[in-house]
Order: sequence, then C-alpha cells, then structure tokens
Amino acid sequence: MNLVPIDDPQDPRVAAYLDIRERDLVGRHGRFVAEGKVVLDLLLSGGRFAAESALILENRLAGLEGILRKAPPGLPVYVARGEVMDRIAGFHMHRGILAIGVRGTPQSAEALLETLPASALAVVLVGISNHDNMGSIFRNAAAFGADAVLLDPTCCDPLYRKAIRVSVGAALKVPFGSFDNTSRLTATLDRLGFRQFALSPRGETDIRAAERTSRLALYLGTEGEGLPETLLNRLRTVRIAMVEGFDSLNVAAASAVALHHFSKR
Repeated sequence: MNLVPIDDPQDPRVAAYLDIRERDLVGRHGRFVAEGKVVLDLLLSGGRFAAESALILENRLAGLEGILRKAPPGLPVYVARGEVMDRIAGFHMHRGILAIGVRGTPQSAEALLETLPASALAVVLVGISNHDNMGSIFRNAAAFGADAVLLDPTCCDPLYRKAIRVSVGAALKVPFGSFDNTSRLTATLDRLGFRQFALSPRGETDIRAAERTSRLALYLGTEGEGLPETLLNRLRTVRIAMVEGFDSLNVAAASAVALHHFSKR
C-alpha cells in the first residue's frame, strides 16, 4: 500500500477532500466521494469505477488492511489523525473512511439496454429528486437483482455522496444510464422486447396479478405527483393494494415491494 501521512489540512494532495459538504453542492468535476467501509470495498473491488485516492483515519487503518490491498498499485492512501481529518472534511468524520472515485464517461440508457441479457429487469426512474429515495431504490435494485437503473433528466445524481451512502454502495454496483426523451425510451424498450409496467396507486392491475416476463421494465415516479399522466396512459399500470383509505407508500418502500415481486426467484 502507498501510505502517505498527512499532517496539514491544507496539503494540496488532499485538496479533493476539502469542505466535503459545500462541494457536494457545486460538484466535483467528474469525481465523487465514497464514504464508509462497505462502500470503499465496493469501489476498490467492483471494477465499475476507478479510485483516485483514499483518506483514512489513522486508527481505522489496521481494520482496513484487507480492503486496501484490493486497491491498484500506487493508489495513494492518505492517513491522518482525527483532528486533521475533521479540518480537511469540514465536519467530524466519525467513520474516518473516504475515497475519491472517477465517474468516467456517462452511459446513455439506450446504450446500456443494448448490453442487457435475454432475461433482464430494468428500473426506470422519473422525477426521483430525493437522495435518500435514490439511494434506497439502488439498494433495493441490488438486493432483488435488477440489471439496470435508467434515470430521466429530473432525477438526482446517484453518485451524490449521500445517495451512495444510503445505497450502501449499490450505486457503484448496479449499472445505470440516463435518457432525455421518455417516448424514445419506451420505444427502445418495446423494440428490445421489454414489457413495461408503471407503478401507481391508481394502477389497473394488482401487482400480485402481474406476471414477470423474461424482459421487464418497471417505472417509478416521484412521491406526490407520481408518474406523468401521458406515461400512465401509454403503459400498463400496476398498484400495490393497501387498506381502504390509504393508498400511498414511500417510493423507496414501494420499489422494494415491486422489485421483490418481479425478482428472478
């Protein structure tokens, strides 16, 4: 391991880690922050994203030796005392484990769909702007074997630090791509043999009666407004039945129910 002691919070070698929360808001120019032991392990072992460096609290180093040995040769692992790390990050880093990852070239939803296997489950997100929900949906997608997550332009960034943390690293594991035009995406899914279900409290079919086909795309919309009417009118709609007088689940919880039902079990 290439261990590099850091004693000065203004050391230019750790400039990417300065004032993490503020930089969450303005972006990192093609990079993202991975936080926590499990997320670091997925970053270093998953192969989807390259790691640029790690910043580790010195008293956490011994417990991370096995994970850090998965890093590519020469990856700088910066090591700092607690007070130095807190001053670098701009707040108390009780986990003491950070890394910088490189986003690479963004993938389009259409290009990603072309790579999926003959039996595939895709999750299509429209208007998911809450990072907790985004992270939870990715976690559920990983848990129930979804092959891809497709995001419209109004969705928040799945590689935002909080989204990655809530996903427990699943955002680094489940392939995702973006699309600009919903009509074009639905046409692409039709062409590639995907059956398409839109999840809505007003869905025409109880989800328990909806059968999984070999290729399936499940659409999820933002809480409150839900999916656009134009999309609901175009697709087959399914609902999660609930007690009378209550017809709404948090979208992350709804995704867990739906993905479990449609998982390849």
